[in-house]
Amino acid sequence: MTLHSKIIGEGHPFIILHGFLGMSDNWKTLGNKFAEAGFQMHLVDQRNHGRSFHDDQFNYEVLAEDLIKYCDAHNLENINLLGHSMGGKTAMLFASEYPNLVSKLMVADISPRFYPVHHDAILSGLSALDFSEIKSRGEADKLLSKYVPEMGTRMFLLKNLYWIEKGQLALRINLDTLKENVSEVGEALPLHSKFEKPTLFLRGDKSEYVMPSDEKLIKQHFPLADIETISNAGHWLHAENPSDFYDAVINFVSK
Repeated sequence: MTLHSKIIGEGHPFIILHGFLGMSDNWKTLGNKFAEAGFQMHLVDQRNHGRSFHDDQFNYEVLAEDLIKYCDAHNLENINLLGHSMGGKTAMLFASEYPNLVSKLMVADISPRFYPVHHDAILSGLSALDFSEIKSRGEADKLLSKYVPEMGTRMFLLKNLYWIEKGQLALRINLDTLKENVSEVGEALPLHSKFEKPTLFLRGDKSEYVMPSDEKLIKQHFPLADIETISNAGHWLHAENPSDFYDAVINFVSK
C-alpha cells in the first residue's frame, strides 16, 4: 500500500509530512509556493491520516518504512524532506536511516526528545462526535468546543470531516488506532540515530516544543543542524507565520 499524496510542480523532489491528526491539505498553500520556486512538491498523508490507508500498526518505524516505499514507488532520491511535529519525528528517523536519499532535512517545531502524551482532550472530543446525530460541520464544532476551546485548533481538527454520502459525515483519520497508539507519537528518536547533512530546525517563538535545553540533543543527532526561531508563531508556525516560515525554508534549500 502506497501513501496518498498530492504532487505539485516540477523540479527537485521535496516531501512534506504533516503532524498528528493533520493531513497533506494543511500544506497546500505553502506547497504551491514551493512548487512555484522550482520544486516538485510531494504533500504526503501518513498512514491512518488523510486519504492514506488505515492500519493497526502505528509507530515511527512503520511511518519511516511507508516513506521509503513511497520514494521507491515514485523513483525519488536526493530529496528535501520537511516534517512538522509528528511528521518531523518521522523525517528525523527517515533521514538517519536512509541518509543517502535525503539531501536536506527540515524539522518544524519538534525536538528528538521524548514528549509525554498531551492530546487527551482533543482525542476525547473527536471520540464524542456521534455522526448518527451530528449532521453538519457547525454541530460538530459546537460539540468539539466543549473539549477544545481554541478555535484555530478546532478548525484544524475539523478538516478531518468529510461526507461519506449525502447527509452522512465521518472522520478521515483512523481514530481508534491513533488513540490506542497515542503514546508512540511522543517517542524519542533512537539514541544511535544520526544524520550528518544540512539540517534546519524551525521553532515558533511562542511554542514550548523546542527549548534552548534541546539544542545539545539536537546537535548530538544532527551535528550540522541550525536552529531558527519564527516570530509571532506557536506550534503551528507554518500556518501562523507562513511568510517567515517560507523565507526560512527557501533560504535553506536554495543554499
